[in-house]
Amino acid sequence: MRVRPAKTDDIPAIQRVARRSWEATYDEILGRETVEETVSEWYSDETLAEALDRPGTAFLVAERANEVVGFCHGVVEAEQGDIVRLYVDPDHWRDGVGSALYERLRSDLEDFNMHRLEAIVLADNEMGNEFYRTLGFEKRGEGEVTMGGENYRETVYRKELSAA
Repeated sequence: MRVRPAKTDDIPAIQRVARRSWEATYDEILGRETVEETVSEWYSDETLAEALDRPGTAFLVAERANEVVGFCHGVVEAEQGDIVRLYVDPDHWRDGVGSALYERLRSDLEDFNMHRLEAIVLADNEMGNEFYRTLGFEKRGEGEVTMGGENYRETVYRKELSAA
């Protein structure tokens, strides 16, 4: 597996991974219509192109056999990094793709002199919550997000990193 910076040509593959992962993870939680609306909005060509070009951003893809099987997106502001997106194609869940993406993202964001990471996961996403706890993140609080006209609880995680 290879983890590398994403490029504009990767957008269709990122959208495919996002759609497959969201469908597998959130269809039962949010409903198919909300998943479709949210993925179409949050992963539009324009939204992803802007994210790829934003300063202080790391946007990575994981490839196996020249196929994108996962991606992650992180941003740094001051001394904190935020994991905005981290998704893996369901066919590659529990194969180490998410952990490899996280490790590379963390390394890339530390280059921006970041000392802590935060991640937000829907409270009902058991696999996502387990993933961050396994990586040593601790629950810092809760939030709320609106999708499809409904409010959903989120869990906010934080991990302190060693000072540079």
